[in-house]
Amino acid sequence: MVSTRSASAAAFTPLAGSKLDSESPPPYETPTPATTSKPRSRKTPAVAKANGRSSTSAPSVAAEGQGWSHTPSPLTLLWLAVSLPLVAWDTGYVLLRPHSMPGGSLHWPVWHLYELYGRVDGMYGFKQWNLNNGFTAAQGTMNLIESLFYIVYLAIWYRNAQPTGRKVAERAVSGRLGAVALLIGFSAAVMTVSKTVLYWLNEGFSGFDNIGHNTLGNLIFLWIIPNGLWLIFPSYIIYEFGTEIVRGLDQASAVPIKSE
Repeated sequence: MVSTRSASAAAFTPLAGSKLDSESPPPYETPTPATTSKPRSRKTPAVAKANGRSSTSAPSVAAEGQGWSHTPSPLTLLWLAVSLPLVAWDTGYVLLRPHSMPGGSLHWPVWHLYELYGRVDGMYGFKQWNLNNGFTAAQGTMNLIESLFYIVYLAIWYRNAQPTGRKVAERAVSGRLGAVALLIGFSAAVMTVSKTVLYWLNEGFSGFDNIGHNTLGNLIFLWIIPNGLWLIFPSYIIYEFGTEIVRGLDQASAVPIKSE
């Protein structure tokens, strides 16, 4: 005969106060499932600050994530600010000869210093002028084109540049205008170095006919150093701008080309 579990339990219930009653285990309790609460997500101050970034901050190329941009170095801007007026001064003397030369109506006071330089370098003095040598005038004409390139470069950068947000007063121009400005500035610097090297080579291959009469001191301080500046700083610009061009092309080549 099968009996229920409750009946069996009643049949074996020990008497109160007996030894079996004192050693009996406590009644079995069914465990209740523990309630788990979902942890509340808390944003750290850094995350909250990042997510709640103010939209009223000043726009910048770096903040807007516009990718490639061109930022001229302070040395480049300083050199252009110094060299452009000097080149204009030199070009004016060359193209306005003989009026700008000693005895001419335009010589004093603007080109008075060229009386000394004309004695140092015969290309600028009466020696080559009387020989009807057109090399200096051709160089002066190239100076006009070269300076125009620099001015266009500066105009594009100045009118379209935005703060980078990295340094105080640092501004960059991005997009197609930035690429055009960089290409124009690079081309102008190449023209400057090429023209200056040609001038030096012309003097060397002519047996130093125009500067060989100078003392070593005059040659160093009145010819080599002044002309050498137009080799050093434009070469730096070529390196700076050329590096940016290569970097931009490298970034563009890393983007896969979509096939149609």
